[in-house]
Amino acid sequence: MSEVTGNGDQLQRTPGGKPRARALGVPFAGTPGPWNALTDVPGVELGYVTLIDGSDVRTGVTAIHPRGKGNAGDPVAAGFHNQNGNGEMTGVSWIEESGTFAGPIAITNTHAVGVAHAGIVAWTVRHHPDLARAWLLPVAAETWDGYLNDINGHHVTEDTVVRALEAAERGPIEEGSVGGGTGMNCYEFKGGSGSASRLVDYAEQTFTVGVFLQCNFGARKELVVAGVPLGEALADDNPMEEFFSAPPGAGSCIAIVATDAPLLPHQCRALARRVTLGLARTGTSGSHFSGDLFLAFSTANPGAFTPPLATFFPGDEHLDRFTCVPWGHMDPFYEAVVQATEEAVLNALSANEDMIGRAGHRTPALPREKVTGRLAAYGKTGRGGS
Repeated sequence: MSEVTGNGDQLQRTPGGKPRARALGVPFAGTPGPWNALTDVPGVELGYVTLIDGSDVRTGVTAIHPRGKGNAGDPVAAGFHNQNGNGEMTGVSWIEESGTFAGPIAITNTHAVGVAHAGIVAWTVRHHPDLARAWLLPVAAETWDGYLNDINGHHVTEDTVVRALEAAERGPIEEGSVGGGTGMNCYEFKGGSGSASRLVDYAEQTFTVGVFLQCNFGARKELVVAGVPLGEALADDNPMEEFFSAPPGAGSCIAIVATDAPLLPHQCRALARRVTLGLARTGTSGSHFSGDLFLAFSTANPGAFTPPLATFFPGDEHLDRFTCVPWGHMDPFYEAVVQATEEAVLNALSANEDMIGRAGHRTPALPREKVTGRLAAYGKTGRGGS
């Protein structure tokens, strides 16, 4: 990822040239940031390690630094929402207790979430030893890639996680089958990593709300694009339909919402709850077998939250101070989350190709031409496509 000025092509295609949803003519409301990604939020860095090897390995790790690699010890205000608990995100007990967390986030597959946790510790010990002297409660999250990936093969190691954390940077990001999203499926098409952002003007400033999703949810019949039900029209070519280990709709979704708007922890939690509405716009009803866990954080007010280690020094008594958006003015930020979430799902689907993995299992890519034709028949293409 290179830090360059955003343009229309970056909204339409990933750095690797894969089409995003806007390249299909899908209309979207709101104004995106220059990269239309989580990394539009100042300071946020994102990196991937993608593991594709032989016929069975289809997995990886996604790493996110809320304040960048150099500021891991400065806590951010944060809030968590559990739409459905059939999944795992570590560190949320402390987030719900304190309204903050410090350090990076890692997202991977279900059976590697412990390794991801350990990898964050290893990276922190290496780069921020003073922070590691206290205690670490890393945020590591997962979705299940066992249809395409040998999930029990221990292919993700601590070194994989450390490499993803080292690779993180600002700039436009790849989407689709990359990082932790490599082996994931969405609406029984090839899914994975997707992102989008929105700009919000408030109090004579422009703030950014960014969303990153690891998309691994939804039954084919549920899919909706721009308000057009497409599930039945795209029902053919669905090898996953007969896969007994995962009922339709199973899988999970991890969402990370970031903003530079100054928010209280409870306001961050309110942003996280709005991810549910963005996902619903794409059709999902939220399967019992889908662990849908959402985390939102604010990078504003740097230095406002005393790091845990400082509590050991009672002589440094002081009051933390920070600013926040008044509760009555939160609606534009809620709208931004819903809009960016919907687009992030469709970006994960659009920036993909067919994949064959473990035991010869195949997942087809979203048939982009069929989607464009169907939207055109409903008069839904052409707006917001640049």
